[in-house]
Amino acid sequence: MTGVGLFYVGAVLVVNGLMLLGRITPQGAAPLNYFVGGLQVLTPTVVIVQSGGDAAVVFGASGLYLFGFTYLWVAINANAGWDGAGLGWFSLFVAVAAIGYAWHAFAVEADPAFGVIWGLWAVLWFLFFLLLGLDLGSLAPAVGVVALVEGLLTAAVPAFLIMAQRWPTGVAPAIVIGVIGAATVVAAIPLGRLLAAPAPAISPQAAAAAVT
Repeated sequence: MTGVGLFYVGAVLVVNGLMLLGRITPQGAAPLNYFVGGLQVLTPTVVIVQSGGDAAVVFGASGLYLFGFTYLWVAINANAGWDGAGLGWFSLFVAVAAIGYAWHAFAVEADPAFGVIWGLWAVLWFLFFLLLGLDLGSLAPAVGVVALVEGLLTAAVPAFLIMAQRWPTGVAPAIVIGVIGAATVVAAIPLGRLLAAPAPAISPQAAAAAVT
């Protein structure tokens, strides 16, 4: 994944995290999901077409579709009003695939930092599966926290450093990213309660109508 593409993945994860925290409506988040989803489908297609069959290039581009399809699906669901079950089960597929890409980053690319990043993406997409595939709506604020933090930790900040040619891949950044990511997952439920948008006040008339 190029630094430019990764940077906008960070942006859409932050926006989707805010959506799950109730700070943005699904319709309000849809345009960026369309933009980034389209980018993450078009870019690997062009790369693969121009790769000349180079297996390493094709493999490197292949993972982008996992995210492009996710963001396009989020946008379509928001506009069409479809339920999220299909996206949830696709997210389980993404989570399992991300484990494979994490292994490849560690074992083949010798890039432990991106190995950890892929691992954290596997965790996030598994949370999307719990939220949407298993309809555990109470997890929405917690998943929103994880998405927001990972948008910065695993995408926007690394992408900026990559574009600035200051990305220090190695064991040390892998440990830092892993510790922050794990701490976020552990603290996600209380942080979600703290950061979620307050429920709208119910008027006396609406309350009376609800009990009659």
